[in-house]
Amino acid sequence: MIRIRVTHTKGSTPREAGAEMWVDRDMTRGTIGGGALEYMAIDRARQMLAFGESRATMDVPLGPEIGQCCGGRVALSLEQALPGPDPEQPRVLIFGAGHVGRALALALRPLPVRATLVDSRADELSLAAPGLDARLTPLPEAELRAAPPRSSYVILTHDHALDFLLAAEALQRGDAGYVGMIGSGTKRASFARFARTRGIDPAPLICPIGAGYSRDKRPEVIAAFAAAEIIGRLTSAVSTDLIQENS
Repeated sequence: MIRIRVTHTKGSTPREAGAEMWVDRDMTRGTIGGGALEYMAIDRARQMLAFGESRATMDVPLGPEIGQCCGGRVALSLEQALPGPDPEQPRVLIFGAGHVGRALALALRPLPVRATLVDSRADELSLAAPGLDARLTPLPEAELRAAPPRSSYVILTHDHALDFLLAAEALQRGDAGYVGMIGSGTKRASFARFARTRGIDPAPLICPIGAGYSRDKRPEVIAAFAAAEIIGRLTSAVSTDLIQENS
C-alpha cells in the first residue's frame, strides 16, 4: 500500500498536517480532505504501485486550476508502507467489557485512536465485536501502568472499588489525555472524597462520561457521546501542542 500523509499546510486547507490515508490498487482508507486534491494523490499513489516507486512528494496549490477553492497549499508525502496500527495514534484503554465498554470500543474503532478493551472476565470479552483489541488480565492496573504517555483511560468495570483504584492511578500518572468513569454525581462525589484522602486532585476526572451531551442511558448512546468527548479532548490537546510548536 501507499501511505499518503499531509506534511505541511499553508492557508485554508481541508485537512491538517499529519492527516493521512492509505491507497492500494482497489481501495482506499482514510482521507486527506476529499475533492480534487485527494483524487490527484490517489492517482499518484496508484502510479507508484504500478511502477514500483517507493517514495514521492507532491506540492499542490488549492486553487481554480484543480477545481478547489480553499486557496491554501498542501504538501504531501507518499511512501510504500504496510498497513497496521499507527504507533503514533493516541491509546485509549477501556477498563470493563460490559455493555458500555463493548459499545465504546466499537464506537472508537473508526476514529484516529487505538482503543483496547481490558477485563478480567473472559466471558464478557468474548462478546466484543470481532477485530477489537482486547486484553484478558487479572491485573488491569498493570495495563494502566504500562500505557504510554498521553494515553486515555475510560473506567467502566463491574466493581466500584476497582473503578476508584483505577481512576486514582490514572490521575496520579499526571500525563493522561483523558480520564473518565461511568457513574453519577453521587459516585463522583464519593470518588472525590476517596481521592483527597490519598492526596490526589479529583478535578480532572470526567464522571459521568458523556453527560455533557445527553442523559440517555442506552449503552450505544453513552458510547457515542463518550467517544465524542474523548476525541474532543484529544484533538484540543493536539491543537494546543501545534500552536505552541509554531509560536
